Amino acid sequence: MKETIKNIRRVYQYGKEYRKNLFEMFFAVISSTIINIILPLFTAKQIVYFTSNLWQQLLIVSLVIFVVQAYISFAAMFFTRRNSQHFLRGTIKNLQIRLGKEILRINQKDLDNTSSGIFTQRMINDTEKMASFIGWDGLDHLRHIFANIGALFATFVINRQVFIYYLMVSIILTILYNNKTKRKGEIDVQFRNKTEKVSSLISELIRGVRDIKMLNAQNSFMVKLEENITEQNEKRFEMGKVNRTYVYIIDTLKALFELGLILLLIYLIKNNIITVAIAIALFNYKSGIMTLVMEHISSYMELAKNFNISCDRVFSILDNKTFTKETFGKKHLEDIKGNFEFRNVTFGYNENKKVLDNMNFKINACEMVGFVGKSGVGKTTIFNLLCKMYSVQSGEILLENTNINELDEDTIRGNMTIISQNPYIFNLSIKDNLKLVKEDLTDEEMRKACKIACLDEFIEELPNKYDTIVGEAGVILSGGQKQRLAIARAFLQKTKIILFDEATSSLDNETQSEIQKAISNLKNEYTILIIAHRLSTIINCNKIMVVEDGKISDIGTHEELISRNYTYQALCKTELLK
Repeated sequence: MKETIKNIRRVYQYGKEYRKNLFEMFFAVISSTIINIILPLFTAKQIVYFTSNLWQQLLIVSLVIFVVQAYISFAAMFFTRRNSQHFLRGTIKNLQIRLGKEILRINQKDLDNTSSGIFTQRMINDTEKMASFIGWDGLDHLRHIFANIGALFATFVINRQVFIYYLMVSIILTILYNNKTKRKGEIDVQFRNKTEKVSSLISELIRGVRDIKMLNAQNSFMVKLEENITEQNEKRFEMGKVNRTYVYIIDTLKALFELGLILLLIYLIKNNIITVAIAIALFNYKSGIMTLVMEHISSYMELAKNFNISCDRVFSILDNKTFTKETFGKKHLEDIKGNFEFRNVTFGYNENKKVLDNMNFKINACEMVGFVGKSGVGKTTIFNLLCKMYSVQSGEILLENTNINELDEDTIRGNMTIISQNPYIFNLSIKDNLKLVKEDLTDEEMRKACKIACLDEFIEELPNKYDTIVGEAGVILSGGQKQRLAIARAFLQKTKIILFDEATSSLDNETQSEIQKAISNLKNEYTILIIAHRLSTIINCNKIMVVEDGKISDIGTHEELISRNYTYQALCKTELLK
């Protein structure tokens, strides 16, 4: 209970701007609860008047019951449900937005090692369960619980023997419902973990469907998916089995207890302890006390268990319990020219293997620098560290003579653009993909950027032109078109440092030549770093750095390196000069 109250307070912080809706909900719940406690007394009188031919009194009581029930329906449907929907909508929105922001702050290493399904489940399903518990789902059960507890108190006032009987029955059924909830909750934790795995595999199936087909891996992938779906459904079946077993036991006991209640009421009437009318009123409380109260307590406890599980899963992200967050400094630099330096930088994606080993180099503003070397020597890692996607293990990276660990996020990432070999294109229109980096983008700026990236002619041939939806991960675009769209996106950012990581690898020779001209036009305005296997991309760089064994083994122009560096000569022979 302590944990539940603590979590309710935390979740309420995300919905407190909708507290008016919550308070109106509470008013409707409290008023209808009080009425539900009193109502059985009126229904008992209704039966007595009916059997005694007191038609006028019967009509008056019936009208009162009608008005009361109409109010309960109105309060439940209008005040409670309408306000609940407002509260739920706002609270879920706030939770999901906050969670989305926190996911974007998670350390890249943790993201690399975590399935996307985990974040999907927590962002969609868990946030909904958290808000629903405070909203209609939780309040509806509380309404019934308080009403039925009130009914139990009413029996205490009317007749102590029946009260004791009801209390004994309630305790027995509560214990059974509590055991059911506990056992289902234990299995539910396992079920959710399995659901996350299935969600991740389904996501991979959708995003990787082309590769799965081309690899002829349908069977092996489906075996893996089937295995996880089977395990997920086994856990669902286990929860169902627990539920079925307890429902059978509880329903049997309910029938037995109801028979006992009838026998007790007959005994009390025969001994003139209560009248028939009082017996009817006491019997009318039966369904509320002996059945519904236990079911609602059980359901509420189950909801609370699910609520706490969801809170734990979501708050573990918000509170940095499970995933580490990126850290930035507080220093902000306004005038970034594009000077940076690696000093004795060592880094590895795991502790057992170094990718960069005591690397040193310096790049001046507005230089165009190429990086070459065999696959896996650390070229892309240089870019990742410079953008602070990962943090160095030792040494330091300086931007404008300031350690990037001292700089805020906007100084670093607001002044760098990286164009990767496989850029991620969002399932939006071409225009909206470009507006992600410049919200106030004009049509003129958009067309200019696409013209520089040699993409304008292709777009103009599309039926919806710049409003064309590109599909999941840009599925309707070729590899070269994706890279050109990413290049257009980069041009719009107008950052001082532009990083090209194999950004022209998927372009044909003619398009690559045009992109190369566009890059050359930026040569004296931006600091440009280029990783390329197609060495024609970097021939005109101010200098080229050869990366070997996690170090810069040589620096020079194309002419200097081709004359003296064996590694560079070998790369030229195999990848360019054929």
